[in-house]
Amino acid sequence: MSGAKKRNFQIEAFKHRVVVDPKYAEKTWKILEDAIHEIYNHNASGLSFEELYRNAYNMVLHKFGEKLYSGLVSTMTSHLKKIAKSIEAAQGAMFLEELNRNWTEHNKALQMIRDILMYMDRTFIPSTHKTPVHELGLNLWRDNIIHSSKIQTRLQDTLLELVQCERTGDVINRGLTRNITKMLMDLGPSVYQENFEKPFLDVSADFYRVESQQFIEHCDCGDYLKKAEKRLNEEIERVSHYLDARSEAKITSVVEKEMIESHMHRLVHMENSGLVSMIMDEKFEDLGRMYNLLLRVPNGLTIIKEVMTSHIRETGKDLVTDPERLKDPVNFVQELLDKKDRLDKIINLAFNNDKNFQNALNSSFEYFINLNPRSPEFISLFVDDKLRNGLKKDKEEDIETVLDKVMMLFRYLQEKDVFEKYYKQHLAKRLLSGKTSSDDAERSLIVKLKTECGYQFTSKLEGMFTDMKTSQDTMHGFYDAMGAEIADCPTLSVQVLTTGSWPTQSSSTCNLPPEILGVCDKFKTYYLGTHTGRRLTWQTNMGTAVLGATFGNVQKELGVSTYQMCILMLFNHSDRLSYKEIEQATEIPPSDLKRCLQSLACVKGKNVLRKDPMSKDIAEDDAFYFNDKFTTKLYRVKIGTVVAQKESEPEKQETRQRVEEDRKPQIEAAIVRIMKSRRVLDHNNIVTEVTKQLQSRFLPNPVVIKKRIESLIEREFLERDKTDRKLYRYLA
Repeated sequence: MSGAKKRNFQIEAFKHRVVVDPKYAEKTWKILEDAIHEIYNHNASGLSFEELYRNAYNMVLHKFGEKLYSGLVSTMTSHLKKIAKSIEAAQGAMFLEELNRNWTEHNKALQMIRDILMYMDRTFIPSTHKTPVHELGLNLWRDNIIHSSKIQTRLQDTLLELVQCERTGDVINRGLTRNITKMLMDLGPSVYQENFEKPFLDVSADFYRVESQQFIEHCDCGDYLKKAEKRLNEEIERVSHYLDARSEAKITSVVEKEMIESHMHRLVHMENSGLVSMIMDEKFEDLGRMYNLLLRVPNGLTIIKEVMTSHIRETGKDLVTDPERLKDPVNFVQELLDKKDRLDKIINLAFNNDKNFQNALNSSFEYFINLNPRSPEFISLFVDDKLRNGLKKDKEEDIETVLDKVMMLFRYLQEKDVFEKYYKQHLAKRLLSGKTSSDDAERSLIVKLKTECGYQFTSKLEGMFTDMKTSQDTMHGFYDAMGAEIADCPTLSVQVLTTGSWPTQSSSTCNLPPEILGVCDKFKTYYLGTHTGRRLTWQTNMGTAVLGATFGNVQKELGVSTYQMCILMLFNHSDRLSYKEIEQATEIPPSDLKRCLQSLACVKGKNVLRKDPMSKDIAEDDAFYFNDKFTTKLYRVKIGTVVAQKESEPEKQETRQRVEEDRKPQIEAAIVRIMKSRRVLDHNNIVTEVTKQLQSRFLPNPVVIKKRIESLIEREFLERDKTDRKLYRYLA
């Protein structure tokens, strides 16, 4: 069976012809036409929708669909023309009410008509490509009502007038307005745009152009921005209440162009209230408003950034070049940090922590900090001040915060190696005088510097801490080995410093008192006996001492430097000594000697010597006496050396010279590294590559790079090309 051929069954159409009453179509259409009239006249309750549906069904079935469709169009059109007349006749505020009421009723009627003609909608209309019943009803409403010559302009003007009233502070019927604009949207996007949106945008542009001009003439920048923000929010709210959501971008664009973009240059530069004034007065709210509004327009943020950058650079330049401020390095750096904190706060709170603004701030600080060649020294002095006195005033976390801020300034420095030189000198003084307030803070800063600049930058600094620890162990060993032998000698504490790790000091000769010299020689003998191949040189300019002194019958202790100790010990054997005699006996360098005598004889409350004649400065013909009338409530008196906080001009020159000397081998090493990998390179490219490699430590001078290249050619590391003199070759 399965293999047998399947037969196809076909049901044929009814053979005999159905005779239809010739007047059937007319009669049936008359019933349907009357029903449509009843629906429009609100008498639909007495109609049998089942019977009406069947009549419409039969008309389509009997090929009278065209008659049914054209009859529907003409019947609806005649009704809509009557409706148009009633709307046109409505006066004043009733116009929109009448339009809205009729639109609502038309939609209800359309729904009923569609239900009756559902069969036509599903079969006849798709096959003949005609407009479906609901869409046809909307199109006829559009053509007969909305595009009516007497309604179209009036509707547009009425809607625009309502918007204008609302803008000037009047209350309007938003619900009614929403219904009318929704009607326009339902009739199609083009109807809404042509009959309302385009004229609405044009009128709005004119309104805001005039209003913004009035505002800008009479308001300061902050008030103007508030008004612009208020207007913008009002338009966004208006869209949400009764306009198409797609209108939001268009109307906000109009407000932005007329109220913000057209006046942004004037606003930002406005005298006494513009951007600069807001920054100086720290008006975070106004600045935030300016940022958010100008963010909306092209190049808005660029203008803010440029004006802010210009202001920061200008005020920063004034700060770093002000001679008065340069007199106090610690305060100078504190002002820089305060300025950075203020601007960071503005960028964070008002400018949404915008990366472009952060970068502009960083480049501005880098620009003006490097205008002052003493910035590296001042930053090191600031650190020195904090690490000497910091923990007395601040908590440990505060010190950590300050160090983080200092590191931020350090990153801006182009001459990081100069900072390293000063920092090493200041750290050495802190360690040797025992004046560092916290070893943890010292090590923390070294770790930060290491992270920033690498091991090479901090290896010597770490070596200084190692020396301090080793020296403690050495002293324990010395006293254990020599205990009895040095029992009657003065107590000695020696720090043995590795020459390469500590700042190079010109070894100043100084004649130590015999009482001290003996124990110093014993330590030297002990140390050289326990360490082979080493040489010890006493750095007397870096030492300190505690002396017992008797003034009248009162015992005191004096905390002094090694140089001051040598001077005071001379007065054990003499009551009066001239400057020349002291210089001859101690052989202390004149500049140091004058500073020591000044601190011993001229500082009120610590003048353990008397000077003749009395004056603030030390002259070579002065005479000095032991001041046995010296009195103080303290048992231990600390006498510091009168020393300038900043370097003197010769010291500054010397430091600069040492820095330049240290740079030479680094530049040469960079040149050799580059040439080794590139083999052949022209002069300009070498300069560029060397600058790139060394800029994390300092910016090398092209003239110095040229000299180092010449030196390497002389020593046959490089050679010039035979044909092109600007080309260099690496010699293996």
